[in-house]
Amino acid sequence: MKKVLFATTALVASAGMAAAEVSFGGFGRFGLYYQENDINSVGDSTRIEQRFRLTATGVTTSDNGLKFEGRIRFQTDESGNNPRQLGGVDTVYTGGGFGGSNVAQRSAAGFAVTSGGFRLDVGHVSDVLDSGDVLNYYGYGVGLTSFVEQSSAWGLPASGFGTSADDASIDPTVKLRYTMGDFTASASYTDGAKRVRGGEDDGTGAGTLTPSYITEAEEWQIGIGYNFGNYTVGLAGGNRSVDITDEARLSVPTDSDFVDNDFWALGFGGDIGAFAFSIVVGDSDLQDDTSYGFSVKYDISAVTDIRFAFSDNGFDGFDEAYGIGFRHSLGGGVSLRGGVGSNAAGQNVADLGVVFNF
Repeated sequence: MKKVLFATTALVASAGMAAAEVSFGGFGRFGLYYQENDINSVGDSTRIEQRFRLTATGVTTSDNGLKFEGRIRFQTDESGNNPRQLGGVDTVYTGGGFGGSNVAQRSAAGFAVTSGGFRLDVGHVSDVLDSGDVLNYYGYGVGLTSFVEQSSAWGLPASGFGTSADDASIDPTVKLRYTMGDFTASASYTDGAKRVRGGEDDGTGAGTLTPSYITEAEEWQIGIGYNFGNYTVGLAGGNRSVDITDEARLSVPTDSDFVDNDFWALGFGGDIGAFAFSIVVGDSDLQDDTSYGFSVKYDISAVTDIRFAFSDNGFDGFDEAYGIGFRHSLGGGVSLRGGVGSNAAGQNVADLGVVFNF
């Protein structure tokens, strides 16, 4: 991330006061995306793919050496809502199949404190699986959009720092990481705040109100990882529980009102010269079978690599996802990327475009 320094010094009130800085960084991408039998449009769909991401980060260090960070993010993508008329009836496609651009969304704030081998993340931050602290969960993604990764459509809850609608409420996460030499341990806890919704028209025009309900969720994850030479191995696991209560049946709960999901993932990866690989195996109570996936990358030159990814998500009724693609550096943080493959729904997918980092 290239830093644009907005403030390098503060007014000095006493000797030894540390300087603070604010930086912006991110990336942009645009190109073409194709998906066979896109359910969000009529028949096959080719659309303009676009994303612009801007992350603002503030960093300062206290007199005793503690490093404090805070960040927020702004992002715009191809539109998630595309109204079209079919037979005189307005129909909304929610997948952005026609390539319009949405208004930039923003994120909740994430914070971090670092001291030596310890790092504490608080707020809108990644959990253990998403952070990559102990294992490579996603691997080497294929295509401009990484439409296939080694963990595509898995049932394990991996969540991180992203953007949402303006009125969204983000569950806070606390994550602690400790690194000593080649060993890393990490643990996270997410507290899902209670939410009461309902009392609004259900959109049918009949004046029916949606039922009020309460959700309460919590999730914990823990993992360890170890680097030895050019190789890494990591193990992570945890539990996510969600309690849903419909006020209309408070005294008659059903099995569907509570979800308790235990999960785990084991990863192994490394590189041998120009060749790099990543393998991950995982399972959860929500899956029918154990999921597994792998991805590889081979540098055919100093500026070009080819990559392949495969994922079996362990759910009956889903296909295996796979794809092959390339990345070619144009210098200055700009790269040409593309790929072709098949997703977990059995649809052929392809994309091609440019990514520029700043």
